[in-house]
Amino acid sequence: MSAHQYDEGHTVAGWTGFGIATVGTTVAGVGVCVVSALLIGVGLGIVVVSVLVTWALHLTGWGKPPGRRDREQWGMRVRDPSAQAGHAGCVGCRLAGRGRVAEEYTAEERAVAVAVAARGSVPAGEPQADAVVSAAV
Repeated sequence: MSAHQYDEGHTVAGWTGFGIATVGTTVAGVGVCVVSALLIGVGLGIVVVSVLVTWALHLTGWGKPPGRRDREQWGMRVRDPSAQAGHAGCVGCRLAGRGRVAEEYTAEERAVAVAVAARGSVPAGEPQADAVVSAAV
């Protein structure tokens, strides 16, 4: 049994973004130490790229929705089947034109999302995933 009884949110999107941002802040830090505006700018540019990469991975299902996930969804290799339709209350999904605020979801749509989460991950693009997404929308 795991020592952690909660979802820490470790996802491919999160760790990839963290890695790229670490490189960016390191380059910017070196730029500060050597007093190079060019290196500072490049480092900050890399940080911006990390945000965009994290956002893109989140939208393709490698992130997680806001809030708690079921234990079956905690693994790093589990894709989020509800990402194509957008997550309720997710700023990143709303910026991409997906998702709605939590209050706009019907009880039926919430039930479909719960059923998908209980069944486990379905890779995006699979016939099952497309049927679930179309049923939720």
